Amino acid sequence: MTGTAEPIPLLDGGPAPSHAPTALPGVPGAPAAHRPGRPRVLLAPVTVTPCKPLTPSHLKGLLWVDVMYRATARLADVTYRYSPTTYHPTDQTLGFWEYLDHTLGDTDYSRLTEEEIGELYVGYRAAGRPTPVSALGPYLDAIEHHGWVHPAGARVLELWSAQYARLGMHDPGLVEHQPPGMALDEVLDRLGPLGLCLDMREYGGPVYLDATRYGLPLRQIATARGRPNYLACALRELIPLVPGYDEVVLLHDPELGPDYQLLQRVLSALGPVVRRVPVGRVPIDGRIRSARHGDWRGHSAGALLEALGADHDDAALRLGARLYFIATLGPGDQQSFRPDLLRQCVLRAERMLSAHGGPADPPGGGLTGFLERQRAPHAHAVDPYRLTSGLLARRRPAPLHELLPAVFL
Repeated sequence: MTGTAEPIPLLDGGPAPSHAPTALPGVPGAPAAHRPGRPRVLLAPVTVTPCKPLTPSHLKGLLWVDVMYRATARLADVTYRYSPTTYHPTDQTLGFWEYLDHTLGDTDYSRLTEEEIGELYVGYRAAGRPTPVSALGPYLDAIEHHGWVHPAGARVLELWSAQYARLGMHDPGLVEHQPPGMALDEVLDRLGPLGLCLDMREYGGPVYLDATRYGLPLRQIATARGRPNYLACALRELIPLVPGYDEVVLLHDPELGPDYQLLQRVLSALGPVVRRVPVGRVPIDGRIRSARHGDWRGHSAGALLEALGADHDDAALRLGARLYFIATLGPGDQQSFRPDLLRQCVLRAERMLSAHGGPADPPGGGLTGFLERQRAPHAHAVDPYRLTSGLLARRRPAPLHELLPAVFL
């Protein structure tokens, strides 16, 4: 990986939108059932907003955390917290949904592909149209109080769920209503006594996360009217969760490093060891650009699955994707996406599965010891890069009969 950071020591309402909100079944974000003698680990990767297709960069990060989750679960009690619900109130998502209703009105999104919805998102970002704050109030109310999801977002999440299943990834509740455990004011009440909050709303100003005494800059997390940004949403989600864990692992893009340094500092003040794992994005033709520009065209998860699935079964596809996006690309961002290398990894996966009996082999007792050697120093969580690269090692071969069905298929 690009380096697992050392742990830090302790230190307005209105009418609903035109699409009627519907409550979805709730899935609590409580810690996994604890077994005596086993550490408790919380994995909290950055959450992709359901506005566009999954890109190679998204796939890399998602496969990375999936392998970490499934491998670490053999050694510890692990909770994989990934809640799209928590981040719906951000401008990126909320503004897009308001834009769709403003420009398209009542539209049937149920038959659109994620690429077609992604093109609408590209249009939204290109338009640069400022969204009136008053227009967002009903959307925010519907999300916060009714578990509402815009039909376009619901369609994208539905498509992603199918892609997760095809790739054999654990679904942490993409289509479930998983609200954060705290309101913004509750978060601020918790941060205030720790000296980590500067709330200027009384004077007409915004709210800041204040870790300046640790050499970190002030960071605005909410407007004067209490509208949260992405970092504030993360705090609402994680602050009530982290005290129940021995280790918290934050996986994120390197570009989000400054915000995640702040998040690491705040969460460490609540007790657990907190580690950051930056996972580099995947350049397309030598350039790293945001999905808002449509660089996923021809390289979306759906397109890749369609191209490879025609010639390879799901087991080879699952293993090959992990060999490519984790072991071949590695933790950095130097290598551009290469469909030919991805296909070569799928072919190699086919050979490995043929030689080692395939996914039906039952796991056995030798797996635990092998996985324990794949952890980062002084950490409970397994290092996905070390583990996946170990599949290809010759001097100390991995117990593939046990490892593949448990972690990679």
